[in-house]
Amino acid sequence: MEKVIRLNPLLEALRHSPERVQKIFIQKGRERRKVGEILRLARERNIPFVFVPAVKLNSLAPGHQGVVAFLSAHPFYSIDDILASAKNPFLVLLDEVEDPQNLGAIIRSAEGAGADGVVLPARRTAGLTDAVLSVSAGAAEYLKLARVTNLPQAMDELKKRGLWLIGAEGGGKEYWYEFDYTIPIGIVLGSEGRGLRRLVREKCDKVLSIPLFGRIRSLNVAAAAAIFFFEVVRQRTAGKKVE
Repeated sequence: MEKVIRLNPLLEALRHSPERVQKIFIQKGRERRKVGEILRLARERNIPFVFVPAVKLNSLAPGHQGVVAFLSAHPFYSIDDILASAKNPFLVLLDEVEDPQNLGAIIRSAEGAGADGVVLPARRTAGLTDAVLSVSAGAAEYLKLARVTNLPQAMDELKKRGLWLIGAEGGGKEYWYEFDYTIPIGIVLGSEGRGLRRLVREKCDKVLSIPLFGRIRSLNVAAAAAIFFFEVVRQRTAGKKVE
């Protein structure tokens, strides 16, 4: 069971995955446009909701935005499922990203960049907590997520399926834009502290970096992810009008 405590993720769940929403608690007297939209969607989809005092919501989830909703577990897809609907595959592979804020931000950027899916290891990765869902701002409802027991093996399978795997890691001699991202690709990002594990790095076809000129010699993984993702967007939309 998942808990959603912010307005935007709940709205996206009601729009895209209403069957997952089990019940909604709404703060009495909370008058906001988005709350009205939540009520409208809940009524349309026959989802139970109840108005409760603020103290009740505070006991359920401190830091809420006037709502607390309980959802059934987020579905996970197979890699085959993701690739089946991908015309020119663009995947994101995360190697033990354990910080919920980073995972949520990466999911949000990946969805915004049009990625087809995110591949997560089954172990040593942040779960889909309310923190992840809140930071993703609802993007997790639209992006297909796969969970694999062995990331290097999954990388081998993707390479057999024609994807080029690009590792993101600091200190390399080649920069993030020095690759043709118009072909089927997977962007591989490592953990916050350790970066890419050795075997994962070895499975990458290329390892590219983002040069830094300040005194801080590393980027937050979510920030680095966004730079790589939108280079994919830039190359794939070059000369095209984005609708």
